[in-house]
Amino acid sequence: MGDPAGSGPELVLKSLTHRDLWRTARYVVVGDLGVLMKAREITKSYDIVLKEISSIDETASFRELEVGVVNLGNVDLKRLEYGKPSEIGGKASYEYIVKAVELLMKGEAAALVTAPISKESLHLAGYRYPGHTELLAELSGVKTVKMMLVARHLRVSHVSTHVSLRRAIELVTKHNVLETITMTHEALVRLFKIANPRIAVSGLNPHAGESGIMGHEEASEIEPAVEEARMRGINAQGPFPPDTVFYRAYYNREFDAVIAMYHDQGHIAVKMVGFAEGVNLTLGLPFIRTSPDHGTAWDKAGKGTANESAAVEAIRLAMNLASSLILQDKV
Repeated sequence: MGDPAGSGPELVLKSLTHRDLWRTARYVVVGDLGVLMKAREITKSYDIVLKEISSIDETASFRELEVGVVNLGNVDLKRLEYGKPSEIGGKASYEYIVKAVELLMKGEAAALVTAPISKESLHLAGYRYPGHTELLAELSGVKTVKMMLVARHLRVSHVSTHVSLRRAIELVTKHNVLETITMTHEALVRLFKIANPRIAVSGLNPHAGESGIMGHEEASEIEPAVEEARMRGINAQGPFPPDTVFYRAYYNREFDAVIAMYHDQGHIAVKMVGFAEGVNLTLGLPFIRTSPDHGTAWDKAGKGTANESAAVEAIRLAMNLASSLILQDKV
């Protein structure tokens, strides 16, 4: 349910009032029942019935709008201050993630949708992670993960994410670019069921380096990665100028995904076309994980005013991808 002092609990409840999300799924929230009950009052989500459970199996008989709660009971409501990062929020958030991953690794859940957490709260609680993604990777024993953002039909994977721009440039290597292309291709084929996905690779420098005049990374690192990917049978193209490749992918629909070289290069494009509905899909984990592509919205926490559109899309994407994999396994 995310940071208990943020908008996460409210977003969870507001999202689950959307009845179309219940067609093929049941839902369990890992969090604090007291916080969720308070969020239910704040958002007036009275149609949602929260039921504390001790086993996922208990949800088998649940009806629409009945939500199972794995209640960790780790928040003192008297000490909880909405809209502020805190040690309490960081510790609680960490424990929710650990429990959720435990359930997923046991095969008790089909997908994970994470509500926003606060990096500052995590740090105040002593957990030195840049964010959800890195923590999820460690808990699931995975070394390499990649962030793909999805907004409508635009999909953007990132070579690097939560590092400085200076460090991001250093991370533009043939190995890292090729790895991102490969993981994106695998996700498009396996999860999105695109038989021969078209992947556009963005350049790093203005005009994709313009034959080395504006930078060498395209020639020395990105082009060799694209060539290697094509030798492996992946339909990758580029590097393309960063200022046009996203337009071509979204408006002209020339590509099924774009590889961005760093965090803001990809995020700006996605948020321009779908600010309120962008979804983060983590590639490389042993389970499906999505999240709304925004933060805790401290200024709206405890007020019931946070926009749930991105959270709804995150749930919908997770539900659709999980359903697709389940059907695939039955074939």
